[in-house]
Amino acid sequence: MVDATAYRVIQEALSNVLRHSDATRVVVTLHHRNDVLRVCVSDNGRASRGGRTTGWGLTGMRERVALLGGTVDTGTQDGGGFVVDARIPAGGPS
Repeated sequence: MVDATAYRVIQEALSNVLRHSDATRVVVTLHHRNDVLRVCVSDNGRASRGGRTTGWGLTGMRERVALLGGTVDTGTQDGGGFVVDARIPAGGPS
């Protein structure tokens, strides 16, 4: 379940980059430490059109990760761009 959740977080974050950011670069990183899988997707584009979105992508991402006891933080980065930072317990419920 953890691997499928991580995959879906990456999939949604990359989809959002393509739809909303006009980014020229995106970086996906995975770190596993202390039974927590950290998934980070960051880009160098604009955060969103007018600061608002109309979809359910980020909400769905947060709900999916929360089912496993994890968290998702999102927001703009210093110097521009947007980041999705998910922390998923690797020993969470299956």
